[in-house]
Amino acid sequence: MRKYFLSILILFSFFASTRAQQAANTFTIGQSDFLLNNKPIVIRCGEMHLARIPREYWRHRLQMAKAMGLNAVCAYLFWNYVEQSPGDFNWSGMADAAEFCRIAQQEGLWVILRPGPYSCAEWEMGGFPSWLLKKKDIKLRTQDEYYLERCHKYLLEVGKQLAPLQITNGGPIIMVQVENEYGSYGNDRAYLGKLTDYIKEANFNVPLFTCDGPSQLKNDVRDDLFPVVNFGNDPEGCFKALREIRKTGPLMCGEFYPGWFDSWGNKHHYGSTDAVIKDVEYMLRNKESFSIYMVHGGTSFGFWSGANCPPYLPQTSSYDYDAPISEAGNATPKFYELRNLFSKYLQEGETLPEVPKPIPAMSIAAFSTTEVARLFANLPKPALEQQIKTMEGCDQAFGSILYRTNLPEPGGGEVQINEVHDYAYVYLNGKKIATVDRSKGQSSFIVPKNTAKGAVLDILVEAMGRINFGAAIHDRKGITDNVLLKNANGKEQVLNNWKIYSIDLKNNQAPLHLNYKQGKTSDAPAFYRGKFVVKETKDTYLDVSKWGKGVVWINGICIGRYWNIGPTQTMYLPGVWLKKGENEIVVLDYFPNKGNTLRGSTTPILDSVTLKTDNLSHRKKGETILLGGVQPVYGGTFTNDKEWQTINFNKAFNGRYVCLEALNAQNNDPYTTIAELYFLDEQMKEIPHTDWKVLYADSEETSAMDCSANNVFDIQRTTFWHTAYKDGTPSHPHQVVIDLGSSKKIGGFKYLPRQDMANGRIKDYKVYVSNKLFPGLK
Repeated sequence: MRKYFLSILILFSFFASTRAQQAANTFTIGQSDFLLNNKPIVIRCGEMHLARIPREYWRHRLQMAKAMGLNAVCAYLFWNYVEQSPGDFNWSGMADAAEFCRIAQQEGLWVILRPGPYSCAEWEMGGFPSWLLKKKDIKLRTQDEYYLERCHKYLLEVGKQLAPLQITNGGPIIMVQVENEYGSYGNDRAYLGKLTDYIKEANFNVPLFTCDGPSQLKNDVRDDLFPVVNFGNDPEGCFKALREIRKTGPLMCGEFYPGWFDSWGNKHHYGSTDAVIKDVEYMLRNKESFSIYMVHGGTSFGFWSGANCPPYLPQTSSYDYDAPISEAGNATPKFYELRNLFSKYLQEGETLPEVPKPIPAMSIAAFSTTEVARLFANLPKPALEQQIKTMEGCDQAFGSILYRTNLPEPGGGEVQINEVHDYAYVYLNGKKIATVDRSKGQSSFIVPKNTAKGAVLDILVEAMGRINFGAAIHDRKGITDNVLLKNANGKEQVLNNWKIYSIDLKNNQAPLHLNYKQGKTSDAPAFYRGKFVVKETKDTYLDVSKWGKGVVWINGICIGRYWNIGPTQTMYLPGVWLKKGENEIVVLDYFPNKGNTLRGSTTPILDSVTLKTDNLSHRKKGETILLGGVQPVYGGTFTNDKEWQTINFNKAFNGRYVCLEALNAQNNDPYTTIAELYFLDEQMKEIPHTDWKVLYADSEETSAMDCSANNVFDIQRTTFWHTAYKDGTPSHPHQVVIDLGSSKKIGGFKYLPRQDMANGRIKDYKVYVSNKLFPGLK
């Protein structure tokens, strides 16, 4: 007994000593350095998201980050992940942020917390709960009363979970971010002030900070918030922009991009390891802190992947990001290059631990689904509505929604959907007649002339991910306004009297109560169920390349979306979600299915585009812009550098369509490249991009890289438009035409050249503005 009490006493003394050591830590921001226990520290941080990693793998991923040479980890919290219905907070499972932070501390990592309420992160609606959109007049990221009320409640809950884990309480959290890249959205500093007050009220007392791109920093600067800058290259120039905002204090990059995210129908993105090493070494050499976004991307499991707009581009479930730690948690060549670099810049007393062993992977032999449940034969009870309702109006977050009505007159005509969000399958009397794809800019279809009065019109709308960045984040799903029928005589009428079927799909439960029948294929949307057996539970990649478009559940867990257009043709399946012996798979495929086999592979397919989305090509067949008889409103010569260049016309011109024509390049090569292109109003302020779209580009490289003209106003310095080079090299002049959505007064523009190299840098140029389509465009 005495020996037992002695052991208890020793154990108690150990924990008391550890607690005292933790409590003794301090973190402050000095005049030139971050200070840990009053000593300068360079923060070597990397971003990873607990919701994108199976909980069982959190420790492994954090150990990988530590072994690479990081001393901190940065983590978003996603509001919609922890409050999926109003007032119902769930911090368990993969939402247990407190446990994630405790494990990080155990592994020797500090934590930088980014609780939002807005996150972006290529996550569904940027982290906002979709139920916010049930309030029709809500204005997100503003001082909207209801919006702020919900933010307040959420942030107080965050504080209950995580404020005890700040460094001031002996925990690992050293900094907390307020909002996210707000300067790219607005400039209401009072709004940021309210969020700052909420975070302080939630008992956070560590330094608070904001982050933004170099040109947006000025929009959200506040004296009580420490600013950091986000970039993917040119640390010297970007830190110069930060110094213009804050003259003193340490310099930090809040998001340094080693790769990029993927969208359906686009090429997989890669980030140059050499360029990453060069820029990170520059920051280390100059004692500038940084957070690598992402050090490990993981997977947007379930329905959590987001979308960009304009144009609407839904993102893949794989969030590999070409990060140093792969989607499955494996070390890449980029990882080892960074580890080698960091080994030269360790601070006093630091050592690099051994790299953890990789999580084992396995293949699964081909197997088949054996049962089919046709979606139209398993519909829920409909709501009877005079007018269209969105998914949010039907209290639905994810899945699909079916709108059914009877046509009020014979003769068919053109049907206009205002608006389809996001992919519609159209049926007439049970027969498919059209698809309407938001990502292709489609909004209408034709009903045949021989259609009788009373014919049944079905519009099945699949939601593909709510927009996570920019002004279009109020992204309601389904049909957002109305459906118009225009008959052969030109008469228009709104279609009413709808039966609305909410096909509500879940992240943690496969659809229940379906009437399955033995079968292998279906010519209409259907659920497919099957079994497969494994002798061991290791990671695998589910090969879905033979399927069409849909969603997969394994043992009741939704592992994400797939689409055969690519670039991903496999789905990451964590071994911890498998069971030894029999496992169940449920697949919802919206496309007609001619085969029902699947298999597991040890390697992913991340870069196999089988069908490019139409919005990657902005030149229709036979289309060539003809500017010979058009008078330019302005012309000039750009400076030969990579800095922003602002052009003032000294006069405002009215127009909806704007064309920038590159006449030649600074180095005489045949290319044109543009990183960003923003048009300005008569007061030289940026015209909002919400309704913009690329109408025409004479040439785009989309085979070797994603260098679509869409990149010219995506608010990302690291992406760019590049004219074609792989399958032919057209010569100058090169043109890009932007449709602003409506007539605007245009007083000038801002141009940012490609940042990572000088090829295609524009020398001489002309600008054209018109309210009519330019000659030659269709």
